[in-house]
Amino acid sequence: MNLRLLHAFVMLAEKENYADAADALAISQPALTKQINLLESLLNVALFSRGRQGTRLTTGGQLLLPEAKKVLKQNAVFLQHAAQVAKGGEGVIAAGFGLSGFIFAPQCIARFRAEYPGVEFRLEDLPSAQQYDMLHSGELQVGFVRVPPPAPLSYQVLFEDNLVLVAPEDNGLSLSDWLKKLPLLRLYAERGRGLNAQTDRFLEENRCFASSTQQAEDIQTIVALVIAGVGVALLPQSVTYIAPPGLKIIPLTGDGTRWQVGIAWDPQTTDPVRDNFVKMVTGYGHAVG
Repeated sequence: MNLRLLHAFVMLAEKENYADAADALAISQPALTKQINLLESLLNVALFSRGRQGTRLTTGGQLLLPEAKKVLKQNAVFLQHAAQVAKGGEGVIAAGFGLSGFIFAPQCIARFRAEYPGVEFRLEDLPSAQQYDMLHSGELQVGFVRVPPPAPLSYQVLFEDNLVLVAPEDNGLSLSDWLKKLPLLRLYAERGRGLNAQTDRFLEENRCFASSTQQAEDIQTIVALVIAGVGVALLPQSVTYIAPPGLKIIPLTGDGTRWQVGIAWDPQTTDPVRDNFVKMVTGYGHAVG
């Protein structure tokens, strides 16, 4: 059905005069007459009758007018929705984050949703290596990750995080002394690939060796084990976001303690919502960095 014909039908029903309706539609009266005749032919229904008091709806026209208005309204709503989608004002973003983005990622999402309330977010705590895979597969649109990510992912640096020593108490012992005294607590390889690599690099640069190690599934478990006096750990300074009372966080120095955190995405996919989010996040990151 040609929406232009329905629009002509509704306008003539409102104006009840061909000349007035033609003016409102910015077309000639013969063109309007042709459109009404065509619509009546397509529907096989007489829509209007002419009399002394002007152009009136027939019984058939009265029955069809509400439906015609409904179709035109639905079309307007659809076009409005399509415009929002096209400019990235509506959609869904699945985002990943790790401990380093524990505070920053939700802040960015809250800021973005205030401007784009039609965008739905799904946020999941994931290690950077898993986020890389999910960005490649399209399961995530963006990830707050260690950077640089593997090609062909694009990224923008947002801030730095760094290693700290987490111990049961701050008694002045050096890292080497702690590693002689207690096991080094680490994440399982599949869960903490990036953090483990950072830890190994730092230990090698500082010629520190762990006498024993113990693995855990997540950082929260490591924190609990440290508080219980089971071991010590090298964790991101962002652990302060989840640190309970009693956890001793001891600063470390050296180039091997630092790494960059950023936002990553797959540039091979077209996604206006994601692009708007990335633009906002990179601007916000520079503002707070």
